[in-house]
Amino acid sequence: MLRVRSSLGATGNGKPRILQAIMAVKWTGGHSSSILCLNASKDGLVASGGEGGDLVAWGEDGTPLGHMQLEGADDVTSVLFSASCPTKLYASHGETISVLDVRSLKESLDHFHVNEEEINCLSLNETESLLASADDSGAIKILDLEKKKVTRSLKRHSNICSSVAFRPQRPQSLVSCGLDMQVILWSLQKARPVWITNLQEDETEETEGPQSPGRLLNPALAHSVAVASCGNLFSCGAEDGKVRIFRVIGVKCERELGFKGHTLGVSQVSFLPESHLLLTGGNDGKIRLWDVSGKTEKPQKSPVKHTYRKKAKRAACPTRGGISGAPGAEDEGHAKIMPKLDIEHGEKVNWLLSTKIKGNRSILVADQTSCVSVYPLNEL
Repeated sequence: MLRVRSSLGATGNGKPRILQAIMAVKWTGGHSSSILCLNASKDGLVASGGEGGDLVAWGEDGTPLGHMQLEGADDVTSVLFSASCPTKLYASHGETISVLDVRSLKESLDHFHVNEEEINCLSLNETESLLASADDSGAIKILDLEKKKVTRSLKRHSNICSSVAFRPQRPQSLVSCGLDMQVILWSLQKARPVWITNLQEDETEETEGPQSPGRLLNPALAHSVAVASCGNLFSCGAEDGKVRIFRVIGVKCERELGFKGHTLGVSQVSFLPESHLLLTGGNDGKIRLWDVSGKTEKPQKSPVKHTYRKKAKRAACPTRGGISGAPGAEDEGHAKIMPKLDIEHGEKVNWLLSTKIKGNRSILVADQTSCVSVYPLNEL
């Protein structure tokens, strides 16, 4: 049984009070090993990718509708439904992108081999004319889906590019982050970055002093980026347990908010549709919901990029003593914010998203197990 907390009706000491205990609905029977990624179509279909090339399509009731093992048996690291054609699915596995029809998971409709190293993340722009794929070399390939060829190759990350996201309402602009601790805003018209910040340098400038042992143990390796529906607000989750919120102003960005979201690395960030409510998942086994609207701090300077030696892709989780402090309670220069919801999931989060299941807003979670966990957000 899992505890769910809410900041509404908090106790006198400001800590969230436990409102109720709920059980997550578990979708089983699709995978035999860890699930690495999830996505949902506007029609309620869900796709999950796992280790060894496993790809599963699910119905709204959690029943597996189809299963296939992609060629090469490489881990499926990202899955993405088309919004205009809800049965079309893009899946990255190894250096390959496969295009599939979830109604018949037997073979690929098409495939592209445009990346030189393993792909970590896919993103479609709003017009669905371009598909971005970020890989272990630090490169982001921009694939023109009509011409079926790469039109841009974006190279500025000096380490693994872990996440990439097109900005809604701006089909020629995207954000990326990587294990070089850099967050980059790109313009495809200029084919270059228009803004870069280094998360570790950002922290050093704010404290204006020597780094604490926690920072040395938990460098700000950036794992995940997400852009809100408005297109101007985006979030980044990093290995230091912190969640950072940035606002795009013209061709530059300012950091609006920074807070400790988890006691271990933040593996996933995801905005709820049409809102500034942000879901985060961590290596500490917790899932949290934050309201990041209107909670700003004095903007910080955005330092230029810095090059770091390449590190292992999936580093071992640091010790729990590496980061101290309660979630939301930050060091100087950061805001204090409490989660609206705090779910004790219990497993390291590989992927999460919010979608409607049978008309009800839900949180879908992939973790180290072989099942999908579903939390009914409307009831929390």
